[in-house]
Amino acid sequence: MKHLASHCSIFLLLMSVSVAQADIYKCTDADGHVTYSNVSTNKCKKLNLDPVNTAPASKAAPRTPTPAAFPKVDDNTQRSRDTDRRRILESELAAEQVNLEQAKKELAEQEAVRSGDEKNFQKVLDRLQPYKDKVALHERNLEAIRKEITNLR
Repeated sequence: MKHLASHCSIFLLLMSVSVAQADIYKCTDADGHVTYSNVSTNKCKKLNLDPVNTAPASKAAPRTPTPAAFPKVDDNTQRSRDTDRRRILESELAAEQVNLEQAKKELAEQEAVRSGDEKNFQKVLDRLQPYKDKVALHERNLEAIRKEITNLR
């Protein structure tokens, strides 16, 4: 019972505590060194800081309509641009697939090579890492291009 009473009193005490706010001072010593403190001395200046915004950010900005004077593109021109974009992305996709296959081939060749000075397996891993990085880069590029293609109209 004593514990319950002490826990309740601690809880009530904590609930009554208000949010702490302290003044911040910028202090410069004789050598020009700047320090910040919550205690003022004779060579300190009080900083006026805006309060921190703790409110959650809005999820999405409201859409504003396109201004009337904004240049418009007719449907045929836009379709032509979209077709060109798709063609360019597909050619980039094909080129990146070739680059990925080449990088995988180089990695396989390097994995098959064992030199005599690589008795420590970490040296082998260090030698192979750039080839693995190149394969991963081309895989990420392919994924990004595929994502762009799926986002087309």
